[in-house]
Amino acid sequence: MTHPFAELDTALTELRAAHLARRRVIVEGVAGAHYRVDGRSLLAFCSNDYLGLAQHPALIEAAREGAARHGVGAGASPLVSGHSAAHEALEAELAAFVGLPRALYFGSGYVANIGLIPALVGRGDAVFSDALNHACLIDGVRLSRAEPHIYPHGDLAALEAQLAASPGRRKLVVTDAVFSMDGDVAPLPEMLRLCERFNAWLMIDDAHGFGVLGPDGRGTAAHFGIDSPRLIYMATLGKAAGSAGAFVAADPTMVEWLLQRARSYIFATATPAMVAETLRASLRVIASEGWRRERLQALVARLRAGTVDLPWSHPESATAIQPLIIGANEAALAAMQGLRERGLWVPAIRPPTVPDGTARLRISLSAAHTEADVDRLVTALHEIA
Repeated sequence: MTHPFAELDTALTELRAAHLARRRVIVEGVAGAHYRVDGRSLLAFCSNDYLGLAQHPALIEAAREGAARHGVGAGASPLVSGHSAAHEALEAELAAFVGLPRALYFGSGYVANIGLIPALVGRGDAVFSDALNHACLIDGVRLSRAEPHIYPHGDLAALEAQLAASPGRRKLVVTDAVFSMDGDVAPLPEMLRLCERFNAWLMIDDAHGFGVLGPDGRGTAAHFGIDSPRLIYMATLGKAAGSAGAFVAADPTMVEWLLQRARSYIFATATPAMVAETLRASLRVIASEGWRRERLQALVARLRAGTVDLPWSHPESATAIQPLIIGANEAALAAMQGLRERGLWVPAIRPPTVPDGTARLRISLSAAHTEADVDRLVTALHEIA
């Protein structure tokens, strides 16, 4: 009799042979950019905590006070009894922070996107997605059952042609604002002009721009100075904001529709109110401690100056995401291991997260890093190269 998991066991063996198998590590302690991993202290360049807020005293204190006041669980979905005064205040403050009329808070960016897109478009509609969009946008497109149109990365001419040819009843363009594996920024002003021309909505996922780009860290839309009723702005709060969750901000009618129709909002237990209180503190820190963004930009420049003579491609990126494209999966893993042996934690990113042949080291910089940290990384990269 065939073992019930024989096919899966064979597939796992094939993953390992192709150097595509993943494994988890246990992180036991964090001190700034230094992590204790499997019992060893490592200088980490793998976290999306871009402003170093996850350990900020103001956020920790807000979490403690929030837990004492509200407890540590929400108990039900937001539309039953899980929506607290803290959630209500957070949504108002998020909307004000990004300069849009109304906001809706979700438990995570993935949960938000797989709920937003199917709530906006369905059968008979059309959705247009950048070829390098994050998996949560891709999955949201698939779940929507709208007609999908995938345009080459950043190709405005291709997007224009697709919009012009589409007979879709509703048209939705979805894009990362800052692309998570390359660190480049989408041409949002030009995309918005296309949406206005072809009667489409523009939904942007600003997971890696919120808190980092724009005046006071108000995000990529503010960075470009764009504003339109057609704009649907989504950002996560577990990266630069240092805590957890995500939100969408848009026209009040749009947000009300999402509240009524986004299944991942309606049928999920609400995030604890203590998290909402933590995020309210985070918004205040993001706005007031501009030195964190200044340090981050200085570190980006320092890293890029140190990598110009490495044998690997270092695509243009002014954001905290700095990829070094190595190519082969095995070579990327060897580079990661070489850095690990030197006390540095930089993840090797392989397919299907990135296209075949573009395995890379994904360096994530943070305001928690120092110039000495970056210099240590640059030295180690030259040694293993």
